[in-house]
Amino acid sequence: MDVAGPLAGLKVLELGSFIAGPFAGQLLGDFGADVIKIENPDGDTMRRWGVATDDGDSLWWPTIARNKRSVVADLRTDEGRALVRRLAEEADVVLENFRPGTLDRWELHYDAISGANPGVIYVHVSGFGQTGPRSHEAGFGSIGEAMGGIRHTTGDPDRPAARCGISLGDSTAAMFAVMGTLSALYERERSGRGQEIDVALYEAVAALMESTLADYEVADVRRERSGGVLPGIAPANAYPTADGSEILIAGNADTVFRRLCEVMDRPDLAEDARFVDHAARGEHAAELDLLVSQWSVGYTSNELIDLLGSAGVPVGRVYTAPDMLADEHYAAREMIVRATARAGFDLPMTGVVPRFSRTPGTIRDVGPDLGEHNPEVEDALATGRSAWG
Repeated sequence: MDVAGPLAGLKVLELGSFIAGPFAGQLLGDFGADVIKIENPDGDTMRRWGVATDDGDSLWWPTIARNKRSVVADLRTDEGRALVRRLAEEADVVLENFRPGTLDRWELHYDAISGANPGVIYVHVSGFGQTGPRSHEAGFGSIGEAMGGIRHTTGDPDRPAARCGISLGDSTAAMFAVMGTLSALYERERSGRGQEIDVALYEAVAALMESTLADYEVADVRRERSGGVLPGIAPANAYPTADGSEILIAGNADTVFRRLCEVMDRPDLAEDARFVDHAARGEHAAELDLLVSQWSVGYTSNELIDLLGSAGVPVGRVYTAPDMLADEHYAAREMIVRATARAGFDLPMTGVVPRFSRTPGTIRDVGPDLGEHNPEVEDALATGRSAWG
């Protein structure tokens, strides 16, 4: 295996902070890109974001800043902008998530950089995109989730719109940014030219919303909140167990439902007119969920996983962090990686996704100290060498 990763040699300059841009940088770094992260003198907000140690060190920072080099540059000064401009003129990719117009004022926009570096892929991540009437506004992932439509469809029907417990809008935008980056790099192999990539957080979320627009305009169906199920899909819900856990059972396909009925020792249900096919089960979902719940609560979660897994019925416990850390399948696939942060504490982090057979991604380092790599980068530039090695 080539442990350098499939993006080894790719030079990425990361500008910005918070989640969307830095997560995209993390993903590129996982696959071998050399990511130089520019931080202001106070450091990226993510150094202090989320759960922290007693000393104030973020438990998120070692992961979202892994495989990156930290260089401090104050973009409000001529010296800071000059340093960033020199790095950008050598980079393959510039990744930024400032509010549109900010880098224009500092003369670090695409036109300024591409004049000296015509092959640069310049990736923008912002709330509303680089054009349009709201492009100048600040936008966080939560606003993208609202405008993209997913907030309206998340939660219970008798409660206000809910959110999932992670920064879904930011992370989704980051993944689209990476997809755009790799697509533009592939095109550059043919044309030799770079280009701009424009990712709007709300658009990244809207792209996940399946046929909701057509459902409304063509069929006059507006999707609403439906709790833990999708309307018309049954049985596919969380069901109680004897040990107090919840088990997700996805038995909605006809053949799978028959297998579920056999495991439940209720083959008659597969012939019941209420449950005989996909449409009937969807119409009588509440009745079916009650029957499955009455059966599932008689078994522990492990017993159900063994029973249903052996029968070919998709099943999984609703995991919490302790479940993930203890799961043998997570361990076997090296999805839990342990590392030591710069501050000295040990921590687990998720592994690299997806897996490559020949050139896998790797976690080569954890989040750097603020400005840790200024000396090596500034020395390289001062002596006429490339900061990228």
